[in-house]
Amino acid sequence: MRVLFATIGATMLCAGAAQAQDGATTPGGKEALTLLVDGVKFQTVAGNGQVPAYAAYLKAKLLSAGFAPAEVQFVALGETGYLTARTPGRDRKAKPVVVLAHMDVVAADPKDWTRDPFTPVVENGYVFGRGSLDNKAGLSMAVATLMQLRRAKWVPQRDVVLVLTGDEETTMQTTKAAAAAFKDAALVLNADAGGGQLGDDGKPVVYALQAAEKVYGDWHLSVTDPGGHSSRPGPDNAIVHLATAVTRIAAYRFPPQQNEITKASLAGTATMTPGPLGAAMRAFSANPADTAAADILSADKRYIGQVRTTCVPTMFNGGHAPNALPQRAVANINCRIFPGTPRAAVEAKLVALAADPKVTVRFNDNGTIEAGASPLDPKVLGAVKAAVAKRAPGLLVVPAQEAGATDSMHFRAYGIPSFGVGGVFMKPSDSFAHGLNERVPVATFDPGVAWWESLLRTLG
Repeated sequence: MRVLFATIGATMLCAGAAQAQDGATTPGGKEALTLLVDGVKFQTVAGNGQVPAYAAYLKAKLLSAGFAPAEVQFVALGETGYLTARTPGRDRKAKPVVVLAHMDVVAADPKDWTRDPFTPVVENGYVFGRGSLDNKAGLSMAVATLMQLRRAKWVPQRDVVLVLTGDEETTMQTTKAAAAAFKDAALVLNADAGGGQLGDDGKPVVYALQAAEKVYGDWHLSVTDPGGHSSRPGPDNAIVHLATAVTRIAAYRFPPQQNEITKASLAGTATMTPGPLGAAMRAFSANPADTAAADILSADKRYIGQVRTTCVPTMFNGGHAPNALPQRAVANINCRIFPGTPRAAVEAKLVALAADPKVTVRFNDNGTIEAGASPLDPKVLGAVKAAVAKRAPGLLVVPAQEAGATDSMHFRAYGIPSFGVGGVFMKPSDSFAHGLNERVPVATFDPGVAWWESLLRTLG
């Protein structure tokens, strides 16, 4: 999950909603919690071959709720794959709605964790374990909701298809295949993005509706040289050439940019953000050419991803011996590109900034693709606001742009409107996705299942 709490100011006031429950009490919430606890046990890290086993577990649960065998299919791709479950609609010719989530998780070293990452623990109001937040909580709530609706014999207007991918955290090959299989979809609702922010008192303060994400890109910069004895240095040094180029790139600020999503996000957030930061949000949302306002926002790591492309050095390796001139030096530059900016333009800028013919700049293709923002759909926005009103009356809904990357990019590339509408509400201080001691609040499961039911009944 790429939770969007970082787009929301930490100084916001409470929207006046009731305190979250302490545990799962509804049938749907209990079922979702059980699915999560069982799901964490599957070590669905790339290379472990556990995604098919987890998919088989989920398939059995869906069949037990009344899905027909022909409606639930697993498509194997190497050691992973993707799972689909179709709820047939009344109009079989209408384009389907896709409910999207991912089954895989990032690696976790048990030596670093307080608890074993793949032994789920429910303690002090949280479920601890790798993937508990990213993305097995959202997946479990969506699956539990579809199981509940199937038992209730719900028939949507159009087909609703659950799509669970198996390598979102790595190459997204299952996502690519699933997007191609469902490129006729009318809409994608992604459980791996969007969500509600809670204040320190546990009360909701804002909901972020993800409608865009930045484009991921890695470039390898390298310098080679004959090297030699370190006692006889010459004018050229591979490490020096590379370090100089990397320093220039790190110091550069890409021009500020804005789209419909970031404009609405900053304008909405500004209403609850006091001081110079709130003033900068108002100024920049009104005028994207206001570079002074953009610089104020960029100085805050929560907002730099909202106003411009960023490129930063993330890895550096050079030399082969302490007493020898380096024969090779390599650096990785990781860029998060503002939607609509071509990768080719970013690469051209990196070459210009390196300003050194000895520095080779090469794009490292990891399977991510270029995709623009999804235009705000009044029906989706209305459905989300209705679901929010049931969960936290008066809560502000803010469109948001993801600084990271999700499966939605492959569907957006086909022109399918895709929105992060996750049902997890939590404090930013509790978010440890991809980190140590990952956890998710138990109290989010009851309202989370009700959340998904509201969205699916409205948009299905």
